[in-house]
Amino acid sequence: MRDAPTAKGRATRARIVEGAAGVLREQGVTFTTLDDIRARTGTSKSQLFHYFPEGKDELLLAVAQFEADRVLADQQPHLGCLDSWESWRKWRDVVVERYERQGDQCPLGSLFLQVGRSRTGARAIVAELMRQWQAQLADGMRALQAGGLVSPALDVERASAALLAGIQGGVSIMMSTGDSTHLRAALDDCIERLRASAGDRDRT
Repeated sequence: MRDAPTAKGRATRARIVEGAAGVLREQGVTFTTLDDIRARTGTSKSQLFHYFPEGKDELLLAVAQFEADRVLADQQPHLGCLDSWESWRKWRDVVVERYERQGDQCPLGSLFLQVGRSRTGARAIVAELMRQWQAQLADGMRALQAGGLVSPALDVERASAALLAGIQGGVSIMMSTGDSTHLRAALDDCIERLRASAGDRDRT
């Protein structure tokens, strides 16, 4: 990713990325041209290539990072304060609503299909998204432990990894079938397992 050295430059680059994200969501990656993005963002060709010298692929990677950040931002404030069962319920509802609203169109997935998931930059974006997401889930589980709501023996890293895998699997099935049943089941089952672990503590 290229850095814009001044505050004005950073603001211009951010405006281009956000505008491009809007066009790509509306038209899809395949049917969006740089001219479409220039028209939406009010930038010249020279300005666009100033911030993205490698052209469309570099811009798509920047939009992919923007979309990855949105995945986590859309789950706030609940994802950042999972310290009660009520906060977990609200977070669960937000996740389901987000992906039901998204439907079978995944902007992030479409972008990676276009730029190539094997590209170093694309893989780094996915890896960092999953790392941050799992870390916040793990923090929430530790908050439950601190409040005595789950067993202190719970393997937080394993449980948070399983929950994230369940979400991703449920989303993949929903995108194929249009049915969010599996996503809901994955979330509900993982949360119920967390609640049940409090009983495991009492038996040890």
